[in-house]
Amino acid sequence: MELAIGFVAGIVVIAVIVYLVLRFYPPLGGRPSRESKRRMEESPNRINGRFEYPIPTDMGMSIGETTKVMIDFIKGNPNGKPKLPVPTVPLTARQIQSNEEHAKAIWFGHSAVLLHIDGKTIFIDPMLGRTPSPFALFGGKRYSRQLPIEIEDLPELDAVILSHDHYDHLDYGTILKLKHKTKRFFVPLGVAPHLERWGVNRANISEHDWWEELEFDGLKLVTAPARHFSGRSIGDRNTTLWCSWVIIGEQAKVFFSGDSGYGPHFEQIGDKYGPFDMTFMECGQYDERWSAIHMMPEETVQAHIDVKGKVMVPIHWGAFTLALHGWTDPVEHASETARARDVALATPRIGEVVYIRAEGYPTDAWWRHE
Repeated sequence: MELAIGFVAGIVVIAVIVYLVLRFYPPLGGRPSRESKRRMEESPNRINGRFEYPIPTDMGMSIGETTKVMIDFIKGNPNGKPKLPVPTVPLTARQIQSNEEHAKAIWFGHSAVLLHIDGKTIFIDPMLGRTPSPFALFGGKRYSRQLPIEIEDLPELDAVILSHDHYDHLDYGTILKLKHKTKRFFVPLGVAPHLERWGVNRANISEHDWWEELEFDGLKLVTAPARHFSGRSIGDRNTTLWCSWVIIGEQAKVFFSGDSGYGPHFEQIGDKYGPFDMTFMECGQYDERWSAIHMMPEETVQAHIDVKGKVMVPIHWGAFTLALHGWTDPVEHASETARARDVALATPRIGEVVYIRAEGYPTDAWWRHE
């Protein structure tokens, strides 16, 4: 009897702890406001309280397949991480903001891309933390020991643009450091409450649905579709929207894929807004078992072709291990496919400045020398 009472008491204590963490732990994010709920409920992309891509996108793995995936992750891949820390190219605020003939892009690893276009400094998916997880002990560490430039040394940002609320794209610690030096935040529907909870002024955040066009200081921004999912906590899967982004200025026209499986939206975006001078295309953390939400590298190249891109930069790799493939597999497979299909591929080091519409782009296979 006493054993049973102790067991029940233990379950109750665990349940209370879980509740308190879910309710009060800031990195998990915020709950939608009345206005945010209203906007989401009006979206044509929302069905029965959840956002949905037009074609089936569920991974659909059985219990047996899920168990096998868990075992595979426990075993790991001996080539899943670099043997040594990945070096970064040092960067200064002056290099970022210097106004030059060409727009420029700087990859910070994974999907974090800093743009300077038409005199505006824009950071897309600035996940600059050490671990893509709400808990520092879990999730794996960043491959690089340091960023190209510390967050405190970044110049003032005209805007931060987010594609969705997963931890490897929206980082609590990063937002805390960026919120005081960022004028505007552009996010998909439902993501604003996370930022509000972390102290970002609601007046500086705008939420958008797929295909919404907006003007920002002379730039045209478009919240475009992606084939993925969302969520930061238990039970909130697909309650917020995910997206890709189109950014159009005088100096350049670029496309940022966000996280996405391959789908017809790429061709639709290309037909409506292409061609693009440069695309930043998801290429990493894939597996055939979840290819509906993360493209295979060969599909990444096809997606670039679909949106009518001129030069492709592979992203969503080079910083964290979130899948079972070797850490260089994404860029190797994408490079091979790009060569076969006569696609121009830029492969900058982390922190290296890439000029858009320039005559040349970095193409060195630097990862083979690390």
